Amino acid sequence: MLQGILDNFLNLSVEEKVMLTVGFAGQFLFAMRFIIQWLKSEISRKSVIPVAFWYFSILGGATLFVYALWRQDPVFILGQGTGLFIYSRNLFLIHREKREAREESARLAKEPAAES
Repeated sequence: MLQGILDNFLNLSVEEKVMLTVGFAGQFLFAMRFIIQWLKSEISRKSVIPVAFWYFSILGGATLFVYALWRQDPVFILGQGTGLFIYSRNLFLIHREKREAREESARLAKEPAAES
């Protein structure tokens, strides 16, 4: 069985080998998000979704999206494309919340000085 897989790989064109590598890389990046989430949750002793989860989601999703386009697989394209929108939206919301918290903190820091 392993010999058959190896023979199939060796008979692929350069383009097919490159794209197969892209597909595996995307799958690795996508899997990393779960590993990071799991480790962070174990450390925190509660369920946590770190920002790195969303970055790995985008990296893995984008790489798999490219692979899906190459495969011309509409199911895979739709799934990864939808995911990319969701991951991007989550990162946007996270960064907006952090920006608003910084602005609020800066505003509060200026208030006491203004009252003096």
